[in-house]
Amino acid sequence: MKTKQYRELFTVFFKIGAFTFGGGFAMIPLIRNEVVVKRNWLDDDQFMDMLAIAQSMPGPVALNTALFVGNKRLGFKGSLFSGAGVILPSFLTILLIAIVFTQFKDNQVVERIFKGIRPAVVALIAAPLLGLGKAAGVNLKNLWIPVTVAFCVWWLHISPVYIVIVAILLGVTHYAVLRRFNRK
Repeated sequence: MKTKQYRELFTVFFKIGAFTFGGGFAMIPLIRNEVVVKRNWLDDDQFMDMLAIAQSMPGPVALNTALFVGNKRLGFKGSLFSGAGVILPSFLTILLIAIVFTQFKDNQVVERIFKGIRPAVVALIAAPLLGLGKAAGVNLKNLWIPVTVAFCVWWLHISPVYIVIVAILLGVTHYAVLRRFNRK
């Protein structure tokens, strides 16, 4: 029985790793769809909490998320299977590219193909972010928060590390203020 569960965990994350383009953040909506919507391994609140932790940890967010899901599902061994599943497709792809690409790196057709892929990758990242924002509770009242953060990172070149630190401080302050008013 456990062997089947480990295989399922590996297969789910291998599929996500193999068919997601655009990096770790592009994988998050697919991971959510698999573990929350399709398989009910986590609920939305658990997923959002886990995602917040995964983003604050060092390392790739998709790998951290896979490790957390695997650990939640089947403990330490589960995290090994989910982690291997999400990493293996990228590893194999990079290995293949390293072997083959050096022969074609100066080819104009290959260069144009990569230029054509770039806008599609941006769309593949942007579209799922809308669904993720909805799951996180972003609406018209608080839309200013992600817009301001994006502006600060992109235009003002403020490090996301500082933004996370400020967000933590504001969250703790908000909690303390609410707690104080609820006591009265």
